[in-house]
Amino acid sequence: MSKAAPVTRNDVAQYAGVSTAVVSYVVNEGPRAVAPETRERVLEAIRVLGYRPNATARALRMGTTRTLGLITPDGGNPLFAELAKAIDKEASARGYVVLQTSTDGDPVTEQAKIAELLIRQVSGLLLVAPTDAPDLTEVSIPVVAINRVLSEVSSVRPQYREGARAGVEHLIAHGHRSIGLVVGGIANGERELGWRDALHQAGLPDGPIARAHFSRQGGYGAGRDLLTATDRPTAIFASSDLQAVGALRSIHEAGLRVPDDIAVLAFDGTAETEYTWPPLTVIRQPLERMALDAVSRLIDGQDAIEAIAYPTELILRTSCGC
Repeated sequence: MSKAAPVTRNDVAQYAGVSTAVVSYVVNEGPRAVAPETRERVLEAIRVLGYRPNATARALRMGTTRTLGLITPDGGNPLFAELAKAIDKEASARGYVVLQTSTDGDPVTEQAKIAELLIRQVSGLLLVAPTDAPDLTEVSIPVVAINRVLSEVSSVRPQYREGARAGVEHLIAHGHRSIGLVVGGIANGERELGWRDALHQAGLPDGPIARAHFSRQGGYGAGRDLLTATDRPTAIFASSDLQAVGALRSIHEAGLRVPDDIAVLAFDGTAETEYTWPPLTVIRQPLERMALDAVSRLIDGQDAIEAIAYPTELILRTSCGC
């Protein structure tokens, strides 16, 4: 069976009883105005015939592809998956599409992905942590960093230090005096500093620290290390949801109960934490607000480079003893 020929602009013009130029004005929203009645006839013809304009040609004529590039460290991480979904929702509402790719946390790969997206003529870039600062000297389109600060572009991120401090203060209010830390990234990062702030404010010594990758496996190994330490803590603050999920397994395997024997609290607040056993108390990142502001800055422009940090939310569930 032969394949049907694609519907053309001429077909739409003939159906609507207008010129092809008028069809072009409607599809491209200019450069000339079209009477409302005529515009409606053209749109009806497009719907009836199933006309699909050539998006690439249209983008070149308009000087924008209405496409945003999104680079995350790990597309399989629930945090970045939820963030990408929020970004796609905001971009779609503005008539943009999102091209997403991941780097496995490798700065060399990130630099290569930036170059690939530029070749595809994206209208703006969203760079999500964590990697080293990329080289943006040849990038002439708008860029916004998410969950990290880059000196040459604006950034949006949660208040890591303040959120971590609030979470650990909650554990202290439950009576815990030895609170261990499972943390990834560089030493003395903001989440680690927030943990220390809360302990020192309460007159408590630093608890044991287990440094691990931001993953379930990393949290599992870190949990085992903390549980076998001579100064085993009565509570654990994990710097990511996935680390907390891994730590929960290590606690269960050790025959301990959460929160009776040891409490657990995590930073991120993805949907996955609602379905662990027990459900995790979390410090939730404001992903929707960050996505909205990041997309708006790319599309609408900005007057100055800013590093914006948003308040987090402490969500209480069973794992802390509430």
